Amino acid sequence: MSIEEALPDEILTSREETAEIPTQPSPQPEVIEVTSVEELARQLAETGLRAQDYWDRLVRLQAEFENHKKRTEKDLQNAHKYALERFARELLSVMDSLELGIQASTSSQADVEKLREGMELTLKQLTAVFEKFGIQVIDPQGEKFNPDLHQAMAAQPAEGVEPNTVIKVFQKGYSLNDRLLRPAMVIIAQQATGSRIDQQA
Repeated sequence: MSIEEALPDEILTSREETAEIPTQPSPQPEVIEVTSVEELARQLAETGLRAQDYWDRLVRLQAEFENHKKRTEKDLQNAHKYALERFARELLSVMDSLELGIQASTSSQADVEKLREGMELTLKQLTAVFEKFGIQVIDPQGEKFNPDLHQAMAAQPAEGVEPNTVIKVFQKGYSLNDRLLRPAMVIIAQQATGSRIDQQA
């Protein structure tokens, strides 16, 4: 009796299946290329040059940023310092007119009519400067009292005038581009006592 005949069928079957399994080729070891010392030195030198170039660019950018920052700060300081330069230049002609008026008034041959005309001209110049720079006059004579623009100094009875109407302006107000600089000082009308009694009756 041969060995195959003596073995059980299960063992023979597993041996046959094992024989049919294809064998996997064993992985080949990776081949590591050895770079010469000269090549490594060349790559290191190129990397160093690139790093130096990047560093130089960074230093230049930082210097430009610092210069830009200083220029911006200086421009901002000048803007605050000379913000009224145009306005002041426009006022010079008004100042000249006032000085000429004062000189004319001290003259022995001073003419009151001419002085008045000169003052009116000076006032027109000043008004034109105000308009040019967005300064508006608040003169509420005959208008309804507005607490946002007017300051009531007193209230007086006034016949034929609606209550809270401005009947007298002590001092004109001014605003700059719709922002209040100074409220107008006014007297407003209050309801007459007699009419109030009539209404109550």
